[in-house]
Amino acid sequence: MSTSSDRGPGPADPWAAGDPPEWLGDVTVGVEAWTRRATPAGDGPRRVEPAQADPPDVEHEIPEADAESVARKILLDQLTGQARSRKELADKLAKKLVPQEIADRLLDRFEEVGLIDDAAFARLWVESRQSGRGLARRALAQELRRKGVADEVAREALDDIDPADEEASARALVARKLRSMSRLDAPTKTRRLVGMLARKGYPGGLALAVVREAVRTEDEEVPESLP
Repeated sequence: MSTSSDRGPGPADPWAAGDPPEWLGDVTVGVEAWTRRATPAGDGPRRVEPAQADPPDVEHEIPEADAESVARKILLDQLTGQARSRKELADKLAKKLVPQEIADRLLDRFEEVGLIDDAAFARLWVESRQSGRGLARRALAQELRRKGVADEVAREALDDIDPADEEASARALVARKLRSMSRLDAPTKTRRLVGMLARKGYPGGLALAVVREAVRTEDEEVPESLP
């Protein structure tokens, strides 16, 4: 049997001087170790660089200037063709995740130039809702409060309502509703009409007086049945 001394000249045992590397005997680990070795270009497997960490996600990091531009466009779009209260606009900006500091700055600026005016908004709202829906002061006050209009600002707008106009609106509502209640008796008509006016914000005394007069007048105008 031949021994190592009988072998011809050959490369020296690379591991004779020390312990073998940890990947010896494990092909997978050996390949990984080999690919990590630096080799000249074109002389063997290319060096495989360690995987780089993914860059931070900056997709949603909008520069402040861009965020302000987006917020300004939101405000202008909201105000196109319709007045809105400051709270409505602030809620819209918050929903769009506009930073609070930018939102406050823009809202203040829009107020300075008159694009946001809660007093003017309240007057327009009262006029529109009174003539279009027949709402009375109490219902209008509740709506303005939900819109974020300060009570003192809303009160100034509500003070412009003429009591005579409010009563006229109540009479118009009752007259219109009576047309579809011809088959009901007087107590039922009265109860339903008073409830309708109450939901629209009319005081109970005014509502009852208007309804009783309208029901009585309608009954008097209905011709008696022929025998």
